Amino acid sequence: MPIDLNGYWKMISSDNFEEYLKALEVNVAIRKIATLLKPDKDITQDGDHITIKTLSTFKNYNMDFTVGQEFEEDLSGVDDRKCMTTVSWDGDRLVCVQKGEIEGRGWTHWVTGDELHLELRAGGAVAQQVFKRT
Repeated sequence: MPIDLNGYWKMISSDNFEEYLKALEVNVAIRKIATLLKPDKDITQDGDHITIKTLSTFKNYNMDFTVGQEFEEDLSGVDDRKCMTTVSWDGDRLVCVQKGEIEGRGWTHWVTGDELHLELRAGGAVAQQVFKRT
């Protein structure tokens, strides 16, 4: 059975995020700003329909999808690319595969206790972020 991702989550740690952004070919100025941010996540889950809002003082990004259904994702504000995205459950982990210009791009969310873990992948780079439910 899928985990409950509902809630408001505050970032408590981030590791290797700049290398991930480099793999996405994000320019150096934006990378420097992004690595200083501690974004929050506001997640609403209704069955297989999930909305993930990533909120920061610099930029916000909303992802609205149905698990198991491929869709075109517009990553304006991230790296300004479009890709075909599929999000699926792998046990109690929510796994995203983003097919496009960058090989091996995607992410995985899972919950341990009151912490939301996020692994970001792109072009061989892997970043880890941890959020705490508030």
